Amino acid sequence: MHSLPETGYLRIWQVIGKPATGNAPAIPAIIPVSKSTFWAGVRSGNYPKPVKLGPRITAWRVEDIRALIERDAA
Repeated sequence: MHSLPETGYLRIWQVIGKPATGNAPAIPAIIPVSKSTFWAGVRSGNYPKPVKLGPRITAWRVEDIRALIERDAA
């Protein structure tokens, strides 16, 4: 299981993962889908709605991601 904080926000790359680059390590996926699949799930209501933290910052509540993980595990 991933160690998620109790509260806070996650950016999309923290949810779907990110491959390693030359100067940054890989970030493992919590929900292993592509970015477009994740956004399609948000539009269809399968994944939680994001929160706009700024004009170019979109994030998801940790509580909503935990609920999604628990729902999918059941």
